[in-house]
Amino acid sequence: MPLPPLGRQTVGMRIEILQGDITTRSVDAIVNAANSSLLGGGGVDGAIHRAAGPELLEACRGLRRAGLPAGLPVGAAVATPGFKLPARWVIHTVGPNRHAGETDPELLGSCFRESLTVADGLGARSVAFPAVSAGIYGWDARQVAEIAFDAVDRFASSPAAGRASDSPLELVEFVLFSEDTTAVFRSVFGA
Repeated sequence: MPLPPLGRQTVGMRIEILQGDITTRSVDAIVNAANSSLLGGGGVDGAIHRAAGPELLEACRGLRRAGLPAGLPVGAAVATPGFKLPARWVIHTVGPNRHAGETDPELLGSCFRESLTVADGLGARSVAFPAVSAGIYGWDARQVAEIAFDAVDRFASSPAAGRASDSPLELVEFVLFSEDTTAVFRSVFGA
């Protein structure tokens, strides 16, 4: 049985944690834990590509042709339309892969910060994140949650972190597929 949503208000922004399918969220933008090719994959990436339809793959190919011939770097973020998703935009970010030796927490923090900056630049009022780099990329869900919440708190409270003083961003959701990961995020969030 899914855990009920948990939320709290931070400086000018609400943060919520819920268990569910990120592809069904009616938010302005969802974040895709993409691979650097931007051409789809497994897990959240594959689910988002399937739900958005083939237009998403074509938009990602366009990004590659237009300025990312080597793919999206780890820690960076870029947006495409959401196509068939309820979300207007998909923000693609490439998390660090611990199994490939990418163990710097700063790289993981950059995924969240850059995604928030892109969402802000799009004029999004709401954005939903998965547990970027948890799972197949080998990062512990607790560490992902700590880094993610720190990035959101810093973004919400500091113009130096990229947040414009008139930012429309009001809601950040963490939409987690498994009950175990949701429980970990809730535990860190409530600490």
